Amino acid sequence: MIERTGSLRAARFFLALAVLAGSGRVWAQSAQPEAASGFAPRPAVTSAGFMVVTANAHATDAAAEILQLGGNALDAAIAAQWVLNLVEPQSSGIGGGGFMLHWDAAHRRVSAWDGRETAPRGAGADFARRPDGTPATFAEILATGNAVGVPGLAAMLEAAHRRHGKLKWERLLRPAIRLAENGFAISPRLHQLLRDDSLLRLDPAARALYYLENGDARPAGEILRNPEFAATLRVMGASGASAFYNGEGADRIAAAVAQRRGALTAADLHDYRPIRRHAVCGPYRQWRICGMPPPSSGGIGVLELLGLLERSQLPPDPGTAAAIHLFAEAGRLVYADRARYLADPDFIAVPQRALLSPRYLDRRARLIDPRRSMGIADPGELPARHSLADDDAPELPATTHLSIVDRAGNAVALTSSIESMFGSRIQVDGFLLNNQLTDFSLVAERDGKPVANRLQPGKRPLSSMAPTLVFDAGGRLQAVLGSPGGSRIINYVARTLVALLDGKAEPAAALALPHAGNRNGATEIESGRGSEELVRELESRGHTVQQVDMTSGLHLIMRVDDRWVGAADPRREGAARGE
Repeated sequence: MIERTGSLRAARFFLALAVLAGSGRVWAQSAQPEAASGFAPRPAVTSAGFMVVTANAHATDAAAEILQLGGNALDAAIAAQWVLNLVEPQSSGIGGGGFMLHWDAAHRRVSAWDGRETAPRGAGADFARRPDGTPATFAEILATGNAVGVPGLAAMLEAAHRRHGKLKWERLLRPAIRLAENGFAISPRLHQLLRDDSLLRLDPAARALYYLENGDARPAGEILRNPEFAATLRVMGASGASAFYNGEGADRIAAAVAQRRGALTAADLHDYRPIRRHAVCGPYRQWRICGMPPPSSGGIGVLELLGLLERSQLPPDPGTAAAIHLFAEAGRLVYADRARYLADPDFIAVPQRALLSPRYLDRRARLIDPRRSMGIADPGELPARHSLADDDAPELPATTHLSIVDRAGNAVALTSSIESMFGSRIQVDGFLLNNQLTDFSLVAERDGKPVANRLQPGKRPLSSMAPTLVFDAGGRLQAVLGSPGGSRIINYVARTLVALLDGKAEPAAALALPHAGNRNGATEIESGRGSEELVRELESRGHTVQQVDMTSGLHLIMRVDDRWVGAADPRREGAARGE
């Protein structure tokens, strides 16, 4: 039975949340919010024309439909994104944000589009504190209005479409509208995530859509229709993204967030603006790697990690203990710098050039001992405008990624997210709102020093999303890739690049490589993929080893002999298609 009064619903929700938080169940779940749902290697796809790789076959087909109509890579990415919102609602969508790299083949230009959520004007650094002033845990805020940032994905995609698009905006929404109205079969992965989530069924709208009357998740294979989402897209198709950020829809979002004690208002939605930034590009051996600048740490993190490895004697086989040791040690240094120096550049002076300068990389690389782990790394010493403390945001891995190359050679790498699985668990008009403010540090300062990634009104939280483009020495596009995975994304993308560029691995083999990495703590090995001998050898070098689920969603397109090869991560249900 669904209660009729909003106040009673809210009271019951917070009671349930308090019980779960007290028991530790929410934190245990959110530590790996998009849990593994199987490992099924699939062959790569080759094409001389276009290539699409997304996290779901429905989205891949939507992108292909647009490309077959004469649309370009950006058009196809928009169509695929709204389908992904529908078929994997746990990961991304209109209620969240994202980062996108666009390659304009005719003008040989990379554009970096920032659609990251912003903190509402009424939010403060105490967003993660209890009423008595004591610090709240992540579990206590992940499914509350306090965690909801101003969504940016729709505004970013529309702004990019005005500059790069080819087909009409309205046409790009039709595949998702059609699928929402006609329905799609719930995938085994979506069913598993719905089944295992403790909080989504507490939201009345989400419960009605995704669960049976007894509270069980709708079974895999059942046809799911979402007419509310179709209606939302129809309005946005007719009136543009402004329909989402203004009017009755914005009022409904603000009211839903306020009911869960959040600060977001309709005025915050009205005021949101995406940003076109300069991509972070740098050398790795004979290639040029381009990534996303802050407020994502992805571009800087990947380039710094590769720069450190280039200065080490990295073995060609990335699966050996010696290679994993060096990769993990480089990761320690990168994540130490990330926690200290990276944040929204409109609020903090980010030392981007200093972190990637050859002299700095030389100095940091000398700290790596090929025989022995350094343990917890300290951030490097850099000239800073202010003395800063380290970030403690958990940054959880409920995200998606798509890679597209069209017939003209234009490309898109888009990573988007609503933060933890199913975001804030607040559903409005057929979609879920993010809980992206949990990507800010839960503590604003330490020992009197401010944290760079502390929450401030209008600020964008730090991310690790790493949409990436690779170019050869002549400037020709070689690869398009990226992954979900929270703060592990940097390691996922960098390790894949090492396997491709140094190890000469085939695209599908590179994505199937067992994950390993270090985020300046324990060295993580993908559960079930590391041998006892590998673990023993790493431990003999001083590593504390943890074997954990590492649910990436890498989607890769690579040029091989003047043809495009597309490969999807075997850990999820992605699909590649070319023509």
